[in-house]
Amino acid sequence: MATALHDLIDHLDTLLEPGRFDDYGPNGLQVPGRESVVTVVTGVSAGIALFERAAQEGADLVLVHHGLFWKGPPRPLDRAAKRRLQLLFDHDMSLAAYHLPLDGHPEHGNNALLAAGLGARVTGGFADGVGVMAAWPGDGVAAAELGSRVADVTGREPLVVAGGPERVRSIAIVSGGGQGHLTEAIAAGCDAFLTGEASERNFNEAVEGRIHFVAGGHHATETLGVQRLGELLAAAFGVRHVYVDLPNPI
Repeated sequence: MATALHDLIDHLDTLLEPGRFDDYGPNGLQVPGRESVVTVVTGVSAGIALFERAAQEGADLVLVHHGLFWKGPPRPLDRAAKRRLQLLFDHDMSLAAYHLPLDGHPEHGNNALLAAGLGARVTGGFADGVGVMAAWPGDGVAAAELGSRVADVTGREPLVVAGGPERVRSIAIVSGGGQGHLTEAIAAGCDAFLTGEASERNFNEAVEGRIHFVAGGHHATETLGVQRLGELLAAAFGVRHVYVDLPNPI
């Protein structure tokens, strides 16, 4: 079913409220294409491979978590950037991106969906509303089980620093490059902290802070939210949705 592009973007803006976040780049429509949308292709990061797959699917709108534009002074386009834009222009595809608003949504965000996938219940926000705090009922889960649960949700084996208690009852989650929030999780008294990437200092921080540190991969921890957005658009507007999962070990 064909839907006006501005109706889809208005719907996403209303749902995700990007104005609440001081983000690293613009959220919402980044590159306009056709005014009418039949097919939406979702993916984690804007790039040539995704745009080529989107074109093959006949996409009218490409919806991503990591867009093309970020804060900072204007810079010259390199050949890869030109190719990315050329693909969008040649196929008249629109590009929309939602970064921190998609991480932080309390129901449809990356972090809330990770918590649900782990079997934990969201108990509040974390890291200025970008992440979530969550807990398991009763006696929690065994520490040895935490890594396997993360692997089931993300589809890859995580890096685990087992510095916390034998039973894990509470966890703070900040997907992607959220490793800098580990000390906040320690201060909050969490048993575990889940993010995407790891820094060298995180090992000593986790061991000395008596917390389990889990790095599930930047890409792998941010696949859920954008898929959910595509599903929501398909349900609300009847558009065709295709999620493109491109391998990314980082």
